[in-house]
Amino acid sequence: MIKTKKSINLQDNLLKPLKIGEIIEGNVISGKHSNIFIDLGAWGTGVIYGKEFREAENTLKKLKAGSSITVKVIDSDNEKGYIELSVKQADKEITWKKLQQKVEDNEILTVKILGANKGGLLTEVEGLPAFLPVSQLSREHYPRVSGADKMKILEELKKLIGQELKVKILDLDKDEEKFILSEKATELEEIKKTLKNYKVGDVVEGIVTGIVDFGVFIKFGKESLEGLVHISELDWQLIENPANVVESGQKIKVKIIDITEDKASLSLKALKKNPWENIGKKYKKGDVVEGKVVKFNPFGAFVQLSARIQGLIHVSEFGSQQAMESIIKTGKKYKFKILTIEPSNYKMTLQMAK
Repeated sequence: MIKTKKSINLQDNLLKPLKIGEIIEGNVISGKHSNIFIDLGAWGTGVIYGKEFREAENTLKKLKAGSSITVKVIDSDNEKGYIELSVKQADKEITWKKLQQKVEDNEILTVKILGANKGGLLTEVEGLPAFLPVSQLSREHYPRVSGADKMKILEELKKLIGQELKVKILDLDKDEEKFILSEKATELEEIKKTLKNYKVGDVVEGIVTGIVDFGVFIKFGKESLEGLVHISELDWQLIENPANVVESGQKIKVKIIDITEDKASLSLKALKKNPWENIGKKYKKGDVVEGKVVKFNPFGAFVQLSARIQGLIHVSEFGSQQAMESIIKTGKKYKFKILTIEPSNYKMTLQMAK
């Protein structure tokens, strides 16, 4: 049986009455097929029976007279004058205390993945069920699925069943029986330390490890660190689909544009010639230019003027989004007048030419 230094010894507080919920130790007196009696010294005799006996039957049947056992008081004086006890509840109580100590010690645990659902992975620690959310997976195991398709995410998570992962306890609540783990937490400190070897402005070579709607994941350096190239940092022009710019497994050079804690933000467009640098030589305020409408937004329409230069015609130029989409169509070319040019902010505003 599990024992703990925090359990109450029979020689302590002999005159203090037992309270429901206390964890104590006693010695087996005798047992039958449906109950077992425990000597609690000056407190009298305890009994484990009914549901409490059935839940711990396999353990109790192995005990002999005189065996020491740790139990929890669930009734200090029942109708027959016995103190009702529970082995299972005592084990559970002790287990929660052990887990709390692991939290305080910031201990790293090794767990085996037993199952998966759309939200994460299922496992257990010290016999208690625990949950590892998708958001708390390491970068290596995080399911990078285009479109956040829940069924595809589940398929990726199922591949981890049977594997052992190193985790930390993220949230522990005995009253709500909430037990949440984090794999990500185990790698954060190491990543922070390693990222100190790099600085903003460094150009690194990496491999594309994942393509998602919002950008591209790149693994770089001898330490196999991973950073994100946001979709806005892939090119100077508007990118609808990152897969049109790079391929999974492709070797690529990127520039580090930000390092925050354990995250590295990368840029591909920073290594490309900035088309806005000398834009004044080609475009001026008041010019009438031809452009192709490439995308609508609630606040306006993006217009492609050249390979890497886009302007915006605000929805207010039309009165409403519905009016805008009835007057101009994506994929078609129109004449526009340049209202403003802001090279430092990479912005150009337009209006329909008269």
